[in-house]
Amino acid sequence: MNSIFKTSISLLAAATVAGVFSLPAAAQQGYGQRGADTVLVTPEGDVLDYVPYDARRMRDGRGRTVFVDAWGNIVATAMRADRYFGRNERHDPRRGRYRPVRDYSGMSPDYYPPPPGAYDGFGDDLTTGSVPETREAMPGDIERQALPEPDFGETQPLPDFSTGNDSFASLPENGGADGEFVPGPKFEPAITLGKRTSAEITALQVFLDREGFSPGVIDGKKGSNVTKAIEAWQKATGETLDPNDTDSVLERLRLSGGMAFTTYEITAADAAGPYVASIPSDYAEKAAMPHLSYTSTAEMLAEKFHMDENYLREINPGVDFTIPGTIIKVVDIGRPKTGKVAKILADKGRRQVLAYDADGLLIAAYPASIGSTDTPSPSGTVTVERVALNPGYTYNPKINFKQGNNDKVLTLQPGPNGPVGVVWIALSKPTYGIHGTPDPSKIGKTQSHGCVRLTNWDATELAKMTSPGVVVEFVD
Repeated sequence: MNSIFKTSISLLAAATVAGVFSLPAAAQQGYGQRGADTVLVTPEGDVLDYVPYDARRMRDGRGRTVFVDAWGNIVATAMRADRYFGRNERHDPRRGRYRPVRDYSGMSPDYYPPPPGAYDGFGDDLTTGSVPETREAMPGDIERQALPEPDFGETQPLPDFSTGNDSFASLPENGGADGEFVPGPKFEPAITLGKRTSAEITALQVFLDREGFSPGVIDGKKGSNVTKAIEAWQKATGETLDPNDTDSVLERLRLSGGMAFTTYEITAADAAGPYVASIPSDYAEKAAMPHLSYTSTAEMLAEKFHMDENYLREINPGVDFTIPGTIIKVVDIGRPKTGKVAKILADKGRRQVLAYDADGLLIAAYPASIGSTDTPSPSGTVTVERVALNPGYTYNPKINFKQGNNDKVLTLQPGPNGPVGVVWIALSKPTYGIHGTPDPSKIGKTQSHGCVRLTNWDATELAKMTSPGVVVEFVD
């Protein structure tokens, strides 16, 4: 307790000199004590005893104050001391590590309940929207920039202006500037996945995800996204994957890092948020929010582990995700795919994005929502202009559409529940880009209004392997 008090006093002194925090006298007297004031916490869980003067102060996707160095790395996160120390638990700087599953089999169909039901209530009314702004994680200053032209929305149906529907169309494109039909690559059909337990299907999904051939959300359910991922993996490796051979899948999992399920301890930072109660549909209400962060710890953790939120809750029945120190069951997604992408293929027919290296080898694939019959994505070749992490979003009714009673330009703050998620890969064709989404379970199951939409984690993985100048080809 003495060490924590001394650490916090040091932080207070430094913060007072720097002017980073402005605290009333009463608050300063209790600074650093449990239930009072603010501490700076490193990504490893340590409490800093100084203010990082050489770091830039920013807001992250969850609305928290963070200090970022010149290379875009988070040095520390500011949080309330009472939330950090939680409900009188002992301070442990080693929190947040994976813990191995013990005393039960990760593949036991009796231990894990069946997957959640169909995605009830998921319509085709998701939008993305106009001009993403940027917060680019690059060396030097981290600045907010605006794209010259807007990105026009996403999913079907077309807008019903009488009801204030958010949906809207992109500029009409009929097969691209030249109207040429460009066929996509051919894939050998995958072996049909038979009746398997949810745990067995999850094992297959986790293996594909680790390999960089994303099945989208991991939900213990078979579907077209899993089939496409298997076919792309077979194309890249030249091997055949039998999804019904559980022993073979488990052996591949073992070689790629271990079984599909593991455990995770919810940290104080996980529980602290900040979170928002809900994300409104009206853009003026969105623009009034300080951030478009997650609505719950469960939603954040589901994205962290590439899972469907309903499935995460199903395999953790009765768990309160807001309590630090709680051990939950999650999938072990392993390390992100790495490499250097030289060409991206947006296959509209397969609803899949394919990434190739400089040798023309397929190294990654992601399910995607790409265009529609009424508002298709372009055909032909464009290039990546820039990659923006944690982008903002600008709504312009004169360029985009009339949403509700909004008739002014609105600026929406960044966040994973923003219209373009946490990534914007700007393309050389104005208004088009590859980006994330606030609704990962819809990816590959709905259409878009011209842009290429991926899950937030897939868009992030692709963005980190991509650089300006990379060729992006739209094929049919």
